[in-house]
Amino acid sequence: MQTTIILDEDVAAAVDNFSRQEGVGISEAVNRLIRVALVKKRPRKPYVHRTADLGLRMDVSNIGEVLEFLDATD
Repeated sequence: MQTTIILDEDVAAAVDNFSRQEGVGISEAVNRLIRVALVKKRPRKPYVHRTADLGLRMDVSNIGEVLEFLDATD
């Protein structure tokens, strides 16, 4: 596909520099740079675990007791 685009001076300079470094033509340089930008992962928001005070306090070091308690509350 052939199309005409207008590049800002700094972008054109970066593409030209990249094409010289890689030894490829301008079209190939633009294609490679766009492909990299398309697959670049965006930073994710950090996971924040939400908590709520249920008013229940218990020792959870003995899982058997916890499971018995949960079974009894059903």
